Amino acid sequence: MQAFDRQTRNILSPIGKAAASALLLALSMSAQVLAEGGDIQLSAGGEIAGATIQVPGAPDRIRIPVGQITADGGRLPIFRPSDPLRLLHDLPQMEQGIQFGDVGEGRAIVWSRCDRPARMWVEYAFNEQFTDSKVIRGPHALEVSDFTARQDLVGLPSGKDVYVKVWFEDLTNARNKSEPVIGRFHTVGKHEDIRFVWGGDTAGQGWGINEAFGGMRIYEAMRQVKPQFFIQSGDSVYSDGPIEASKPAENGQIWTNLVTPEVSKVAETLDEFRGRYKYNLLDANLRRFNAEVPQIWQWDDHEVVNNWSDAKDLANDPRYTLKEIPVLIAHATRAFHEYAPLRPHTAEESERLYRKISYGPLLDVFVIDMRSYRGPNTANLQTQEGPETAFLGEAQLKWLKKELKKSRATWKVISADMPIGLNIGDGVDANGQPRWEAIANGDNGPAVGRELEIARLLRFIKHERIKNIVWLTADVHYAAAHFYDPSEAQFKDFSPFWEFVAGPLNAGSFGPNTTDGTFGPQVVFAKAPPAGQANLSPYAGLQFFGEVNINRKTHELTVDLKDLYGASVFSKTLKAEHGRDPD
Repeated sequence: MQAFDRQTRNILSPIGKAAASALLLALSMSAQVLAEGGDIQLSAGGEIAGATIQVPGAPDRIRIPVGQITADGGRLPIFRPSDPLRLLHDLPQMEQGIQFGDVGEGRAIVWSRCDRPARMWVEYAFNEQFTDSKVIRGPHALEVSDFTARQDLVGLPSGKDVYVKVWFEDLTNARNKSEPVIGRFHTVGKHEDIRFVWGGDTAGQGWGINEAFGGMRIYEAMRQVKPQFFIQSGDSVYSDGPIEASKPAENGQIWTNLVTPEVSKVAETLDEFRGRYKYNLLDANLRRFNAEVPQIWQWDDHEVVNNWSDAKDLANDPRYTLKEIPVLIAHATRAFHEYAPLRPHTAEESERLYRKISYGPLLDVFVIDMRSYRGPNTANLQTQEGPETAFLGEAQLKWLKKELKKSRATWKVISADMPIGLNIGDGVDANGQPRWEAIANGDNGPAVGRELEIARLLRFIKHERIKNIVWLTADVHYAAAHFYDPSEAQFKDFSPFWEFVAGPLNAGSFGPNTTDGTFGPQVVFAKAPPAGQANLSPYAGLQFFGEVNINRKTHELTVDLKDLYGASVFSKTLKAEHGRDPD
């Protein structure tokens, strides 16, 4: 036992001489008991504490009641099998896994979270063996950010698989490190086809993580298509929707949920908003997806509260004790930026979400924000633009025009959190007039209200002869393909374009919505619940994501709308129109 004792002493050295000596004595005197998985009683004075150990050959971990051996500050550790004993010593935990975000132009955000104050470390290489890897000392993860942290990788070559390890180092003991979490992603190369997926609406209407159903299965279906990135089109959480342990579903079925305290009520405090993101990350499908598929995040309303704008009033909503919308927005914004794997904007506007991400000569993605700069939800019938008709806001609209005009990519995808031509209501105003949540206003007439701003954008695109623009969105909880045809529109000064709608990813199924004729949307395809049915659970299978493939040789862009099982329910191939060819 002498050699074994020397090795074990080396392993146990951090816990102090008294604790190590007592435990070694127990081990040396009880080898047979250990091998058989029996219990050891050890008394060293003080209150009874405990530890768990396992020795090679023992079938189970062994619980040892043991005196609180702290004469020199040591404490008994937890052991698990590893050559031959391993001291876990209350290691930092990474329960939320890792995420990658905003990958493009040689950069990538790596995100993770620890369970305590710690420093993030990131190692990356271009092979699974991590040969010639680079190790980066990342930022501190502190309570002020709910122990989240992110590191920007820079100078990445295009067309490469990037393998990543992330771990955290306890700030109270540098030798106390978490087990690393490993992931990988691919940087799009100049001479590669492009494939990505998009969708929105996760854990909404009380349909949460049902482990008996297989969890949030659509994330595994998306992972299986091996996309190079994913656009989260908004409603990434439902802060305004409590999740209960069980919920009646269609056809007499019962839907069961994992539940945490933070999701059992509407989110009001900062910790409750944070808890919504932590809840989603309990799902193994989502964590596995996150470790392989880089993401582009935007937001919509449910990250805060349903249909929020300056007109939102919670005075008569008994679920909320905190009625001040600006305070809820502040808490939700903080939590979103802590948990989204996005690259923070400059200090000039640190909470800005709209941005462009380039994927070489084939594709630019323009991520827009239809929530932060809007005016109040109204009847949306104003004949002149003003503060009430703002939707993107003047600064964002100016940026979008400039970047679209400057783009030399063949395809320009505008990632929007709401569709253009669908009527999406928000109750009625004080005069009993319908109030509208999105752009459309249900009047089928010339552009008025928020439509005026969109009309300016569409006119600009036409007059600047900007080609090959496709709009992708979610929000309405069903799948659809819309062709906007100026010959069928009331406002005609624009070039025709396509808009594709995906979702929900794990939420109630609704729709279809009616259309507004101002911009002439033609419903080429829609798949939604049967007439008279709404808020169907994921059991019904009406969960959808979108997949986009761009062919490097032909420049064709193909959109597939796919269901919960990865089967295509609609496909459309678009030919590039007079676009500048990739170099």
